[in-house]
Amino acid sequence: MSDDAELKMDRPVGETALDRGVQGLVGEPVPRVEGRRKVAGDVPYALDHRVDGQLAHGFAICASIGRGRVEGFDTEEASAMPGVLAVIVDDPLIPRETGGFSDKKLVRGTGQVEHWGQTLGVVIAESFEQARAAANAVRVRYTSEEGRYDASASHGTAKPTGKDAMLPDLVMGDVDGALKHAEHALDRTYTTPTHIHAAMEPHAAIAWWEGDKLTVYNSSQILSLAKSMLAASLDIDEKNVHVMSPFVGGGFGGKGGLGVESVFAALGARKIGRPVKMAITRQQLFHLVYRRSETSQRIRLACGADGKLTAFGHDSIVSQKPGRDFFEPCAFGSIALYRGENRSFTQRVMTLDLPETGSVRAPGEAVGMLAVECAMDEMAEMAGIDPVEFRKLNEPKEDPSRHRPFSERHLVACLDEGARQFGWSRRSASPGKKREGDWLIGHGMASCIRINQLSEARARVRLAANGDVTVEADMTDIGTGSYTILAQIAGEILGAPIERVSVRLGDSDFPKAFGSGGSMGAASAGSAVELAAEDILKTIAMKLGIEARELKLKDGHAIAGERRVPLSECVDRSIEAIGHIEPGKMEDKFDQASYGAHFVEVGVNRSSGETRVRKVTSVFAAGRILDPQTARSQVIGGIIWGIGGALTEGGEVDTRYGSIVNHDLAEYHVPVNADIPPIDITFLPELDNKTNPLKIKGIGELGISGIGAAVNNAIYNATGVRVYDFPVTLDKLLEGLPQE
Repeated sequence: MSDDAELKMDRPVGETALDRGVQGLVGEPVPRVEGRRKVAGDVPYALDHRVDGQLAHGFAICASIGRGRVEGFDTEEASAMPGVLAVIVDDPLIPRETGGFSDKKLVRGTGQVEHWGQTLGVVIAESFEQARAAANAVRVRYTSEEGRYDASASHGTAKPTGKDAMLPDLVMGDVDGALKHAEHALDRTYTTPTHIHAAMEPHAAIAWWEGDKLTVYNSSQILSLAKSMLAASLDIDEKNVHVMSPFVGGGFGGKGGLGVESVFAALGARKIGRPVKMAITRQQLFHLVYRRSETSQRIRLACGADGKLTAFGHDSIVSQKPGRDFFEPCAFGSIALYRGENRSFTQRVMTLDLPETGSVRAPGEAVGMLAVECAMDEMAEMAGIDPVEFRKLNEPKEDPSRHRPFSERHLVACLDEGARQFGWSRRSASPGKKREGDWLIGHGMASCIRINQLSEARARVRLAANGDVTVEADMTDIGTGSYTILAQIAGEILGAPIERVSVRLGDSDFPKAFGSGGSMGAASAGSAVELAAEDILKTIAMKLGIEARELKLKDGHAIAGERRVPLSECVDRSIEAIGHIEPGKMEDKFDQASYGAHFVEVGVNRSSGETRVRKVTSVFAAGRILDPQTARSQVIGGIIWGIGGALTEGGEVDTRYGSIVNHDLAEYHVPVNADIPPIDITFLPELDNKTNPLKIKGIGELGISGIGAAVNNAIYNATGVRVYDFPVTLDKLLEGLPQE
């Protein structure tokens, strides 16, 4: 590998080999390369792998109190049950809960119960059913203590996050003073409930030992992190740990660190000398995997008669369990979104004895934009200005909080194009004016934003003499299309049809490529692939005695000027390179984000209060779109989740005991097919050379941002009822619905 395969993003990127590519893969809707295998059921997820040896099964023993101490275990009955191989409750390495992105290792048991459902041990048995029965037969003796479970009763205990927090408080000018003297002022508080990860594939692992060497198949978004956390959690050398996760059935942040199942499977396998398979059940997941915090968000806006904001405040109260630093950064998207010289973005954290809070899809923007964009709608109405025009009026020329330029920002173009496609001009500005029988019809819109990030990543690319291309990285595919887009990038630069590119992912022995999370997986791993492929192109150009910019590869041929020769004539052996990307000064010099606009039509039944989303039109600007088909899937998934957050989704905490009572998908309501209309998606052309060599921005979490507010704004337009407490369930609408 030459130094040319390394890049630190300290300056804008010029023309790249990807820009000059002629294979015709990037920017085209290439079907998923693993799609046929998935349809055929030929893709192995964590529990599907076959391993040598007779598999045993693990089942977690979980706390049945919300706070207190464990005084002892009665395990005799469980140990004597059929098929039971081990009951592990006294190992000092027992983990308490899933580890998140910022953890070094899983927190171990101390005898203290810090929340309902915390893991206390594991049963290993010949079958899943036997392990489950025995785990339920273990009797735990507790001393219970009074717990703090009620978020609404704990707001007064919330404390500042501190200047070293991941999102420090930012206050400029005097927001309250601006509100006092403004022509129009708004001061509203919006609340959202706790949200739970609900990935289709369970959190699961298979582990076995060969001497001191541990191998684990699991469901993980970031393999390098899972590997290091697993080694630290078991007090073993990281070089003795091998983690594989070639396919992941959804993660959404909940599989960003390491789950207890990997540690328990490893402990059990070491104990019985056999491979152990273990999955966390859906009911257990609600307490074992970190959740999104409930929030209370105070939005303050002030503007003059011209509609231009003079104040913008977004101050939040969120929760966390004792000893944890993460907090839901509600104001992430707000800080640079709209103008206003008086500004306040603060976070306060209250301590609750509930499962820890952590990263759930689009931490910050997912719930933060619910509040901001509903407030912007109400403020536009107060000022007598169309909601689209009100947002355009308050478009800043630079980041108004940190006074730095935008890398690329086309929010106004998204607003204009979305309004045009949706037919926004036909909307009635007066609520409750459009009806179809018993249905009140309304239209709403919202802006959306997702901060753009880049992580250090490496990837290996190999070009064979026959033109075949191989890509290797520990990058994961959590259903987002990583296999496909990495094949497109490598194939585009090296002139290989998609069927001649082999992508190997999800193995911790491959180069470290960060993984999937934070909407930066494609940018990070993809940039490493681009750099490696470009380095190979330079090697070929050198052999031909030309500059790399003069060389193009297509369908296994090298093309330079009028010359076109088979690649085999200029490549006599495999060429390999490792690309290495690092974030640099660009992320501090420029405000980087993806943008979009949502437009929604709803129908609200005036008799029942039922809300039906009838139409969604969304327009996004997110840099180069590598594959419009996978990109469309990504944002549609986010939009569906955001609709669920607006109308149905929320964890119900029993404030007496600290348990989440709707701990399955029968009672924790997420949208189904019948709830979602056709969704129209448009990506505007954009290249952002401040972000990465691919000139792309993240889209995985963009769709969820703002869509819930667009739904709520449409409900108001249909009914005249504004709701400030999410989700917008029937009971919150019925009393205010027009009856005439």
